[in-house]
Amino acid sequence: MARDYFYGYRRDNGRVGVRNHVLILPVDDISNACCEGVERLVFGTMALPHSYGRLQYGEDLDLHFRTLIGCGSNPNVAAVVVIGIEPGWTEKIVEGIAKTGKPVAGFHIEGRGELATIASASKTAQDFVKWSTEQQRVKAGIDELWVATKCGESDTTSGLGSCPTVGNLFDKFDAKGSTLCFGETTEITGGEHLCASRAATPDVAAKFMKVFQDYQDEVTRFKVDDLLDSQPSKGNKAGGLSTIEEKAFGNLEKIGRNCRYIDVLGPAETPEKGPGLYYMDTSSAAAECLTVQAAGGFVVHLFPTGQGNVVGNPIMPVVKLTANPLTARTMPEHIDLDVSDLLKRRMNIDQAGEALIDMTLRTCDGRYTCSETLRHREFSMTKLYRSA
Repeated sequence: MARDYFYGYRRDNGRVGVRNHVLILPVDDISNACCEGVERLVFGTMALPHSYGRLQYGEDLDLHFRTLIGCGSNPNVAAVVVIGIEPGWTEKIVEGIAKTGKPVAGFHIEGRGELATIASASKTAQDFVKWSTEQQRVKAGIDELWVATKCGESDTTSGLGSCPTVGNLFDKFDAKGSTLCFGETTEITGGEHLCASRAATPDVAAKFMKVFQDYQDEVTRFKVDDLLDSQPSKGNKAGGLSTIEEKAFGNLEKIGRNCRYIDVLGPAETPEKGPGLYYMDTSSAAAECLTVQAAGGFVVHLFPTGQGNVVGNPIMPVVKLTANPLTARTMPEHIDLDVSDLLKRRMNIDQAGEALIDMTLRTCDGRYTCSETLRHREFSMTKLYRSA
């Protein structure tokens, strides 16, 4: 490994981010326009419109709050303006983010109107931007870096090349004390026994199997005979993956040879057991998975793709890599790292892993990824069940 450090923004709670966003965060769907109004007025801010936040309850509402608070708390975020229709839920999110020590302010629309709210929130947002742009990057070790991964539009080259490349990086970063995350519960189907065997303890393995069985029970509850229209997807099939088992085995290549996950997280849950590899129960839909991983506190994302998935994330930079030479040639504006030489025997896995480490650390230092330059900011809340 050429180096074991990066340059990032150290926050008041000690965490280190690799971006310096000022978020305009809507509590609910009917506050989206107000947040976007602030974004249009104040350069350097970013609104995160989404579809939910009204008449939710129970575990679904808990996940909603956890996701929004987690996204605002992410170390890649310097400051946050929260806007909701009413003050109660708005203040709940403000209080959650404030625990990190970062600047945060809340505004509500009821009793004031949208124009007055935009005016007030914009003044605060402008102050936050001026403050945030004076923050300086500092040197930090890889042991302070939180890295997440998933794969998308996988094909035969994913399991043979790009996913093992991520696995090589994970092995090396895990040995250095990084905090790592993988997930995609549906895409482990058929390989769940192998995934359970990679747990650090029998209790952690049992916790994973319960999460996996809950997913199986949900499929049964909705009387779904099979998932062949979605797992594998049409893109997976076009790329040569004929079964979910083939997809699962390739997916698990991302956690390397030596890593063992030390806990199982719910979606958008923050790790609490210290450095190491974590499994997060996530959807396999790219935008949903990346959103809950960002809410869990992960600051950079590694995304192997076969056929070419173009997803990005507004909070975490997404590093795309492929081992498919056709994808690298026809979709170069989406690919940060081409490791197709693996399949041509011009590169080995260790060399590919080193190339990914270099690209990841350059991204952490401030290099924009392809998805960032193309303004891919897919942000998708996970919803557990219908609203009241």
